[in-house]
Amino acid sequence: MASESGIRGKVEGIQYLVGRSVASFSTEIIPYVLPALDAFVILTSCLVGGIAYHVLIGDPFDILPPVAVGALASLIYILRMNGKGYYGLQESAKPQLEVPEILVCWFTTGLLLALIAFLLKISATYSRGAFVMFYLIAPMALLGARKATKVALAQALAQGAIGRGDTVLIGDPNEISTLQRSDLLALCGAVEVRCFTLSREDDEFARSSNDARVMNAAASFVRRHNCRQVLIALPWNDGGRIEFIRDQVKTLPVAVRLAPDKSIRALTDLTWSERSPAPTIELQRAPLSGAQRFVKRIADVVAASVVLLFFLPLMGLAAIAIKLDSPGPIIFRQIRKGFNGKHFVILKFRTMTVQENGPSVVQAMRDDSRVTTIGRLLRSSSIDELPQLWNVLRGEMSLIGPRPHALAHDNYFETLLSDYAFRHHVKPGITGWAQCNGARGATPTVEHIAKRVKLDLWYIDNWSLWLDVLILIRTVFEVLRKRNAY
Repeated sequence: MASESGIRGKVEGIQYLVGRSVASFSTEIIPYVLPALDAFVILTSCLVGGIAYHVLIGDPFDILPPVAVGALASLIYILRMNGKGYYGLQESAKPQLEVPEILVCWFTTGLLLALIAFLLKISATYSRGAFVMFYLIAPMALLGARKATKVALAQALAQGAIGRGDTVLIGDPNEISTLQRSDLLALCGAVEVRCFTLSREDDEFARSSNDARVMNAAASFVRRHNCRQVLIALPWNDGGRIEFIRDQVKTLPVAVRLAPDKSIRALTDLTWSERSPAPTIELQRAPLSGAQRFVKRIADVVAASVVLLFFLPLMGLAAIAIKLDSPGPIIFRQIRKGFNGKHFVILKFRTMTVQENGPSVVQAMRDDSRVTTIGRLLRSSSIDELPQLWNVLRGEMSLIGPRPHALAHDNYFETLLSDYAFRHHVKPGITGWAQCNGARGATPTVEHIAKRVKLDLWYIDNWSLWLDVLILIRTVFEVLRKRNAY
């Protein structure tokens, strides 16, 4: 496999696989670039056909009708081909040209266009002669573009110019060594991936120790490079190791999939398309897609900016009151865990006489003597949380998400609840589904924190923009109720 997929080496005893060169383009752009290319080809063919026809007959040429026809033809053609997985990487990288599929799809698209023109009575606007020329030029252009695409993709894959830098492969040396380039392409959407190889040791203690070291290195790599998926290559009967890896990666906000082992791969052909993905077992689902994270980030920036401007005078008054009420800084800073377990400094208005930020942090309780006079008012009205709008604008937090806890509490809760780490699969929030359902304030018992984690995980699994809007509305009423706010 080293000769096909990369160069094998060792770093601190960890075997790894790297591409011959750093990929310049991600394979994830393929399903977007190829439809755009076909749209360009069809639109250009329509313009060329229209111009050629009008030059032949000597009539003036109006550009708007062919542009409209070309755009409609592109939409119909792309939608039909996309439904067959035509624009997926593996289908596009196959050397065989899909001549029947392209011709059938194009000629039926032309018939649909003719039917639409007849029903809408727009045939007089667009010349029949121009349509016939367009109808004949387009399939030749589409076939030529598809062939050029396949050649370009084959060269790019061979040179490592295209790949996925967001994928990590973890597994048994024997399983990894049997994976071919075609297998990696079907399973990962790339032929060059970073690989962390587990121990070959027969001694159970030595193997466990080495595996733990490999997993620490893999987790560190995933966090540093913002990887999106982890593929596990292990024998399916090695349940102990599968559970070990699953437990180690549960803190990472990535999709985790178990690849078919070599005995399974011997029984099936790993062909893949958008409609028929390669057979893998999903051990962990990615929390939010790239598009969902983008939408959520835009909403956070817009809403946080508006709220910050609206409450700026109130925050100024709160700062003056804190300074006059007791000695100490206006802003309280404390290290918390954020998305992907990364540390950040949370900002709050200081409401206590102490500023704990270490291995031991005592939670605030009702009638806590450490709370200052003005701090009691700020906490009951949740005004003390307003500086976190700056955390939101900096990208460390979201308006809506699981509330971050002090590091000391995080570390303790992780030992109590196996699902606690999943809270770090999204950005922490100023408010959340748990808070607007009454799960706020101190967590003196395991039952309290378990309820909060259950609500947080429900939010992560069911996220939508409308759910965030609902939580914001309910948070307003929760603040007015002052339930568990002390």
